[in-house]
Parts: sequence; structure tokens; C-alpha cells
Amino acid sequence: MSSIQIPIDAITSRFGDRFNSLRSQSLGSRFANLRPISEFLDFKRLSKPANFGEAQSRVNYNLSYFSSNYAAIFVLLSIYSLLTNPLLLFVIFLVSGGLWGIGKLGGRDLDLGFARFNTSQLYTGLLIVAVPLGFWASPIATFLWLIGATGVTVFGHAAFMDKPIENAFSEEAV
Repeated sequence: MSSIQIPIDAITSRFGDRFNSLRSQSLGSRFANLRPISEFLDFKRLSKPANFGEAQSRVNYNLSYFSSNYAAIFVLLSIYSLLTNPLLLFVIFLVSGGLWGIGKLGGRDLDLGFARFNTSQLYTGLLIVAVPLGFWASPIATFLWLIGATGVTVFGHAAFMDKPIENAFSEEAV
């Protein structure tokens, strides 16, 4: 039976070059071009789009213009979702700390005096504890909430925030 080959290039080519700049930037330079909060929350520029074409045009413009602000919103919503789900935060710290601790052993056995555990037993023990706790912490629901909240916030802002006056006339055909 042959394995299934997914043509990643065929899927990502539909997005064009929109995401290529995200991969080539460092995290510091990504947030270096944050727009000021007064410009991002300019209530004078909020208006209902007249039709779907105008909403699509606004979304296309604002997604590129405010991309760093939208990335910051995603980070803030991620932090909020982890802080409001302390069990998931605990599981993340438990797994990270467990993997770090097992890695610090460097392949040696853990000798507690009354028992001796090799690395495969430690990984198995971590798995036995983390998987049920992970399911109980509902990471899928948290992830879906994060995607939904980010989508509503970002696309809502992008659709209702009008373009600046100087850019509104540059797209019209002469």
C-alpha cells in the first residue's frame, strides 16, 4: 500500500506571495512596523461597506497594512486563552518541563534511591500522565475558540475600517 502524497505547493500556490514575506522576516522585524493604536482604532474611519466588493477591497488592503497589529491581536488572544484555561497551561508546562528534565539526564537513568528509571520509562510515564490531562484540558476547543475569535476580530476590523483618503482614489481607473 503506497502512502498518500499531498501536493503542498498546489495548496499554497493559491495564496500567492502573501505569506512569503512572513516566513522571511524575523520576529523582531515582524513587530517593528506596528501601526500606532490611534491609527489602528481610528473611529472616524469606521464605516459599513456599501457592498461585498468594497468589503473585499478593504479586507485586502487592511490585511497587508495592519498585518503586524493583527499578529499582535493573535498573540494577545493566545495569551488570554491560555490564562483562562489554567489546566491547559499546566499541561503545557508539565510536558515542557518533563521533556526538559528528561533531556537534562543526557540518556542516563534517573536514580531516586528506591527506584531506577531509564529514559524510555520516563517518557512513557510522562505520556501516561500528559495525555489524559491534555484531553481533559480541551486544547481543541481552545484552539477553535482562538481561531474564531481572531477571525472575527481581524476580519471585522479589516472590513469596517475604511482606507485612507489618499489610497481610496489611487485605485480608481482614470
